[in-house]
Amino acid sequence: MEIQLSAVVPVPLREKVLQQQSDIWNRDIRFLPAQTIKIKAPSGTGKTTLVHYLYNIRYDYTGSISVDGKPWSSFSKDQLAAIRQQQISVVFQDLRLFDQLTALENIELKRVMSPQPYHPQEKIREMADRLGVSHVLNQSSATLSYGEKQRIAIIRALMQPFQWLMMDEPFSHLDEANTEKAAKLIAEECRARNAGFVLTDLDHDNHFDYQVTYLL
Repeated sequence: MEIQLSAVVPVPLREKVLQQQSDIWNRDIRFLPAQTIKIKAPSGTGKTTLVHYLYNIRYDYTGSISVDGKPWSSFSKDQLAAIRQQQISVVFQDLRLFDQLTALENIELKRVMSPQPYHPQEKIREMADRLGVSHVLNQSSATLSYGEKQRIAIIRALMQPFQWLMMDEPFSHLDEANTEKAAKLIAEECRARNAGFVLTDLDHDNHFDYQVTYLL
């Protein structure tokens, strides 16, 4: 699955981005299958906006974004739903966990939404043990610390099939040890699926072997 961006400029940031150099905005670029990509930029330059565009949940931009040569606008609602269930998995910066559900229920809901679940339910416990959050699985998501929520959101994203995994500052509330554990799990899952990975972050990190780094 290849993603192409052609002269994309966010309307709300138009004046700002046209006055500065960017590797992404207002350029023609391709995210190639199985690439590991870092999007590095300070706050306010559109990292979250870019993730929303790539997932096709915001449309306030000029230019075009295509998947395998087909513009987002040409996909039907059913086709978009299938892509989000089977081809693109996301950890949003605001995580979007359901507070009324337990951590386990949040993860399981994502797992069973796929027509054919990628992982068996037992994999949830295994991943939770690796990331140090097995003790909170039966707690309401509303009671978790933000770092615990980030790890639950990461596990949730890994439950579904995907060709691209996109994460928007997923380690912002994790210490170095927990970041390392999460990064190792993410890399293993992407390799197993031969999937592409896009990470947005404020700072440089050495947790992944990035093939491409873009400055936003």
